[in-house]
Amino acid sequence: MESGFQMVLSVSRRSDIPAFYLPWFMERIEQGVFEVVNPINGITTLVPTDSSLVHTIVFWSKNFGPFLREDCGEALRRKGYHLFFNFTVNSQDSILEPRVPPLSERLRQMAELCERFGPRALQWRFDPICHYQDLAGQVRNNLKDFIEIAEWAGSLGVKRCVTSFMDPYRKVQRRAANGKPPIVFIEPPLEKKAEILLRMQARLRLLKMELFTCCEKEVLEALPAGASVSAGACIPNDYLMELYGGRLALQPDRGQRVKSGCGCMVSRDIGSYSLHACGHACLYCYANPEKY
Repeated sequence: MESGFQMVLSVSRRSDIPAFYLPWFMERIEQGVFEVVNPINGITTLVPTDSSLVHTIVFWSKNFGPFLREDCGEALRRKGYHLFFNFTVNSQDSILEPRVPPLSERLRQMAELCERFGPRALQWRFDPICHYQDLAGQVRNNLKDFIEIAEWAGSLGVKRCVTSFMDPYRKVQRRAANGKPPIVFIEPPLEKKAEILLRMQARLRLLKMELFTCCEKEVLEALPAGASVSAGACIPNDYLMELYGGRLALQPDRGQRVKSGCGCMVSRDIGSYSLHACGHACLYCYANPEKY
């Protein structure tokens, strides 16, 4: 690697590979290379998988059940890879997330990940925070299970929570309007967002857990001085070196929303929106989910 740096594999922002594409992923690990198509320009690049080049594999998922059942983590560690888990665990909401496992199952998975790989290797993503209006005109949100999830994660020793507010993209609003039942996503005012973050942070502080934001620069700037909420990184190379040693580049990932406050550092994402359609069918998804 250039200048002696290893790389981080991101698996993946573009789909839930641990839930739906593990056989493909493990096969490519065995073959030693990923062919990755750039979603913007269509150019294919080769990403090597040799553990001497890869420092950490960062997994993103809402369902680590298949990963745990197949003992993939143990197999990867035997090959010399470090592992880090971005586990999105949101409140149970059949409208927003119709195909994720029940919350009780996701909490069980969180406990098993912490037992096998240690709680410091897991970053809990409560993401995104959604507000929406139903057919009856009632405004709802998905914060109802936050305290339950937080207390469970805290009891396991998890120290990092990352959150953001849903971005109401037009295609997401169209999808919501055609949902069953149809809803309308609502963006809270800045003051309301700041209030929510402060309430979350107060609860997490009691659990000795830090709260980070993903791409919420404007909201962070609206918080009062001294608020202990920080801009976060779902790919935190500095933290990965703290966990595992080694050498990683600390430059920001310019392919992400840096101006909006994304703190992710350089990595190589090996997923594909088109080849790895996500089956969770989350109503707020900004990507290209499976048609439903």
